[in-house]
Amino acid sequence: MSSEERFDAVVLGGGLLGCFAARHLTSYKLRCALVEAREDVCTGISRGNSAIVYTGCDNKSGTLKARLCVQANRTFEALCAQLGVPFVRRGSLLVSYGPRGDQVVRRKYRQGRDNGVENLEILTGAQAEAMEPGLAPGISCALLAPGTGVTDPWALCFAACENAQANGCRVWRNAPVTALAREGANWIVTAGPHTLRAGAVLNCCGLNAHRVQELCTSPAVRVIPDRADYLVLDQPAGPFVRHVIFQEPEQKGKGLTLVPTTDGKLLLGPSEQPGGEASDRAVTAQGLDFLRSRAARVVPGLDLSQVIRAFGAVRPNPFHVRREGEGWVPEERGIHSFAIEHPHPGLWSLIGIKTPGLTCADALGAMLAGEAAAYLGKDAPNPEFDPCRTPPPRPRDLDLPARRALVQANPAYGRVVCRCEDVTEGEILEAIRRGAVTLDGVKRRVGTGLGRCQGSWCADRVLELLSRELGLSPWEVTQDGPGSPLLGGERRDL
Repeated sequence: MSSEERFDAVVLGGGLLGCFAARHLTSYKLRCALVEAREDVCTGISRGNSAIVYTGCDNKSGTLKARLCVQANRTFEALCAQLGVPFVRRGSLLVSYGPRGDQVVRRKYRQGRDNGVENLEILTGAQAEAMEPGLAPGISCALLAPGTGVTDPWALCFAACENAQANGCRVWRNAPVTALAREGANWIVTAGPHTLRAGAVLNCCGLNAHRVQELCTSPAVRVIPDRADYLVLDQPAGPFVRHVIFQEPEQKGKGLTLVPTTDGKLLLGPSEQPGGEASDRAVTAQGLDFLRSRAARVVPGLDLSQVIRAFGAVRPNPFHVRREGEGWVPEERGIHSFAIEHPHPGLWSLIGIKTPGLTCADALGAMLAGEAAAYLGKDAPNPEFDPCRTPPPRPRDLDLPARRALVQANPAYGRVVCRCEDVTEGEILEAIRRGAVTLDGVKRRVGTGLGRCQGSWCADRVLELLSRELGLSPWEVTQDGPGSPLLGGERRDL
């Protein structure tokens, strides 16, 4: 057991919300720390989403969610430039094929205008079909939102964490929170082997945020997860649509979303499946059938043989709860705004931050860090805070002279390991240096295993590098943390 360490503020949870909260805490003269339960950051909700940076048309006017979404969208390009993260403002089309959808399109247009979203335009069906000829004919109207963007949520999370560390934040992994108690004016946090004393605690534990809060207070809000399924199509399908496409169905329920990603692929999803546990990211047959059948109707010419991956995600749905007998049951209606609990002085809990959580992560982090700094009486800006982070080299993005110079300086950048995505040994070694300890940790940082072969060619070499650099036996290297060994069974005898 380590001795107690003192901080001004501690962030619980290393997803997008936690990493951005930690980053903004370092912009004040505060001693702060971040603790993450898993072996790496970006292993919870942040790892699986549609990567869309929303404009604010979907959010009820006058709400915190609407205000932060509009504000965040306008500054997202600058944020990604500071952190060295890809961002493309593709624009979006919300398309309708009938009277019910038309009503939604007009309502979101009015709502977006009320929220301050700029350059919105309602298009005729003919105009929308001319802009996106791959869409099925018969569009009745569409909402064009030029400000919609796409980013890389993995890169964004890692960048925020690295920037927080560079500005002085301590980060501990493999440190699940098991106790949270008030002692005088301070909070005592037990996280793995660490005991931390702090004046302020920001609970950003995602799907487990309500469980962490309930370590020190009665239940108020709980997350009931839903499942979501996605399909990823290889780069030849990427240009099939140029905008992010939202299809508004005539029947109540989820429509199809198509996202041209920052790396040139095409993402379909999410489906919407009720139920699921916090750790349950398996795809469902029903969800994949929904995506394929909806794609056949909305983008009939899309070649689904280009699908290279299906993945599942868990989406947080917060509900107020009430006591019934010896237990707690959710209210019938979910919470559609951001659920930010403040049950005790010095404790903030972000419970069930759903779409547009990725868009608003930086804005939420800034807001909560400011409140925590003011509460502590230490809201003077840190003059040494540097919001910029230098991204690791990506040889495939360099011109030939720059790539040649990089290889001359470090020959590892000339040895290609992942042929599909053109990822080099030098990038993998840098990913490990920056915190990757699993195959998926490397994948999320540099893209190994994301191409057509899905790691068939490069996985063994990545495993070898992880084993060598981390000083582990190959049998100890995992795909995605505890419970996901790469080698075992008959392979153990090879």
